[in-house]
Amino acid sequence: MKDPIVEEVRAIRDEIAGESSYDIDAIFEMLRLSAARSGRAHTSPVPPQVERPGYAAQQANSADRDPRTL
Repeated sequence: MKDPIVEEVRAIRDEIAGESSYDIDAIFEMLRLSAARSGRAHTSPVPPQVERPGYAAQQANSADRDPRTL
């Protein structure tokens, strides 16, 4: 079963890649220039902060393990 939206996205992807002779570095340079010319702010999402267990929690976890099963 062919999805027309998927087919359209693939055709556009092939057209963009063809403009850069399928050179990945040239494709990314083209995308970088396009983003710079757009005048819009581009940001990356801030990664979530993950609390790391303290030393005591690590010791408790390692003490619970049976060394014969490692």
